Amino acid sequence: MASTVQIPLVGGAADGETVTVELDSNDRPPLTHHHLGPKGLSEAQIYELESDDPHGRPWVYTWRGPAV
Repeated sequence: MASTVQIPLVGGAADGETVTVELDSNDRPPLTHHHLGPKGLSEAQIYELESDDPHGRPWVYTWRGPAV
């Protein structure tokens, strides 16, 4: 069974939400998260993994822009 972690989304339409992702074999989350909009992929937003040690969180996904 894979381990999971909750990571907050920062910026964009999903700011303040969290996502649960599976960790890989090195205990790292995926480098990007595609957050679906109300109309699915046509409104998806891209979030990129970043370290957030100054705020006491190992990781956050930071908004990078629309996927389309």
